[in-house]
Amino acid sequence: MMQRIGAHKIGGALYVVWGLLHLFAGFQIYKLSGGISDPALAARMAQAGLNLAIIASATIAIAARLNWNNDRFGYWLNLGLVSLADIGFIVLLLLPGYFPLGPGLVGPALWILAALFSTIGLKRAGNT
Repeated sequence: MMQRIGAHKIGGALYVVWGLLHLFAGFQIYKLSGGISDPALAARMAQAGLNLAIIASATIAIAARLNWNNDRFGYWLNLGLVSLADIGFIVLLLLPGYFPLGPGLVGPALWILAALFSTIGLKRAGNT
């Protein structure tokens, strides 16, 4: 008999996908920094890419260890971490039009879906 996959596991998997997408984005930002002629600006861009990769790596680790097990602390950690990262992206890059809307909505969509499924999983387990 097949066991039903819990909403919290779907949420955890979506956080992992969000993290993988942002690991790739962080690497791309780092690569782009090599083409900037101003050394200080290039270093700042490289740091931004590294910071994004660190946030993505933390998100993946939290999702795999805590969200997958419907842990309340992990729920709040990833909800806060990913929300802060994506709200900044939306406000500073998407809304002003510095990043194309189509591909730019993939990360926020993953964030919203991960938060939704994680919340459903936590509520069903009575962990709120």
